Amino acid sequence: MLSLLQPKTNITTSLTGSDPYEILFFGLLIFGSICSFFYINCVLLFTLRSKQVFCETSRHILLFSLIFGDTYQQVPNLLLYLLACLLLKIPYYACGVLVLFIVFIESVSPLTLAVMSLERYVSVCHPLRHATIFTVRSTGTAIAAVWTFSFIYILIRVFMLVYLFATISMNLQMNDFCSKEGFFFPLIFVEFEKVYVSTLFLSVGVAIIGSYIGVARVARSASTDKESAKKALQTLLLHLIQLTLVLTSSLFSTIIIAIARTVNRSALLRVYNICFVLLIILPRCLGTLIYGLKDQTIRPVLLKNLCCRWRTSVVLKK
Repeated sequence: MLSLLQPKTNITTSLTGSDPYEILFFGLLIFGSICSFFYINCVLLFTLRSKQVFCETSRHILLFSLIFGDTYQQVPNLLLYLLACLLLKIPYYACGVLVLFIVFIESVSPLTLAVMSLERYVSVCHPLRHATIFTVRSTGTAIAAVWTFSFIYILIRVFMLVYLFATISMNLQMNDFCSKEGFFFPLIFVEFEKVYVSTLFLSVGVAIIGSYIGVARVARSASTDKESAKKALQTLLLHLIQLTLVLTSSLFSTIIIAIARTVNRSALLRVYNICFVLLIILPRCLGTLIYGLKDQTIRPVLLKNLCCRWRTSVVLKK
């Protein structure tokens, strides 16, 4: 038990004391990337609420929930990164609010992908029952269940923290900058994370692959709409790719901790920044943009909104 309470390798101290120009370069790169994707995702969210048809279609409602979670997860991520770049330390409880919000949103995306896959399966394999199964109300209930499950996951982590505080003497003052690794430092959280992530992504993976196999089998029948089945298969494949990207982002801490044991301080900083962009920012932003451009109903409205806002900004500058 004591081995599970010992703090893991502290990677945060390894990120300090590096070249300030290099930190500035990576900081501007990451800040610009997050702001760009945040802007695009906000326009996409606005697009999904700009027409009544998007508010009444189950797949668009689910897509809105997916993008909403992925978009607003970037806000605390950006705050944590800016605090790290500026080497600013905040109280343990303030750090906990930011970290718990990030962890809370992390579970929303894979669970929403599972519901979206089931929706595509029902639309192709049971088209006559789709309108009665995936109504606006039932879709809202499914989204509420996803967010509730994620909230329960956070409560479990909070109870674990309270238990640790009551069992052992822990320093509540952050010695380094705020991060998920620095907040959940006891090894017991590493073991819990491994079990939870493995169970979650295995379950969601089975749901997506099962839906894909079901749609593929139905697509072979002569009575099936081939074009609709083909689009559903492409969407389910995109769900699986998105799930893989989200899984990779969930392994960010594990990858960084493993690399921290083998490289020096300056090399770790570069790897950390590159992994932050590729594993944290891109999976949560690029995938949702692909969804918007792939959907034939959303794409023209999305491009119009993006272009109109760009033209408006140009006119205002003039």
